[in-house]
Amino acid sequence: MNLRNSTLALLLAALALPGCGDPEAEAQARAEAQAAANERAAGEAAAGFDAAVAEENWPLAKAQADVLLARFPDTEAAARVRAQFDEVKAKADALREDARTAGLWSYNVQEVKGGQQRSAAIYAREDVDTDGSGAKPVRLIFRDHPSWGRSSYLVLQAGDFACGRACRVPVAVDDGEPRRMAANRPDTDEAIAMFIEDEAALWRMSEGAKTLTVEFPVKAGGTRTAVFEVGGLDRSRMPGWD
Repeated sequence: MNLRNSTLALLLAALALPGCGDPEAEAQARAEAQAAANERAAGEAAAGFDAAVAEENWPLAKAQADVLLARFPDTEAAARVRAQFDEVKAKADALREDARTAGLWSYNVQEVKGGQQRSAAIYAREDVDTDGSGAKPVRLIFRDHPSWGRSSYLVLQAGDFACGRACRVPVAVDDGEPRRMAANRPDTDEAIAMFIEDEAALWRMSEGAKTLTVEFPVKAGGTRTAVFEVGGLDRSRMPGWD
């Protein structure tokens, strides 16, 4: 019997009680029947919550708890579920965040002369104005090419880097102190790119990190900062880098 039917059955039973001519007693009987119906319905909802917890399906468990606590907040079942709610919510939120950050990355495998080129790329959390024309995306790419080897670099959609053949750029992991890393802007107009020369170190820095923050100089003057939410990187997509 579903929740609606079980609740209705108990209410009908209460209404069917023989009248005693005492309105107060009748009201109390109806209230008790309603409370019993709520407890039964809440118990059935709590069973769905328990099943989701047992399966470690945290998003479903949270959804079940949300419904139970909203519809039957004063029941014993709600009190029991409420005691577990914060833990379940935290796990559901963590899964949702993992899925969000994983979706920020894009991967590519391309057949090129000599074998396959692989790459993992991510856009900065916020666009950056690099030349006064308005904020535009900044991309971080890890690339593995059969002839050119491994590399890591930033790509701009507008403006240019003021790095030349050599500069040093601060790179920070989460809220840690920045590490100054060697970088260079290749002498080419094919792409507005700046390589961070120690790609192996940058790759290692991304492991276990939530963010990588890179500050870089631009020809428009001064420096700009790009923050990359790297926590969802699937490291297996770049074989041999770890």
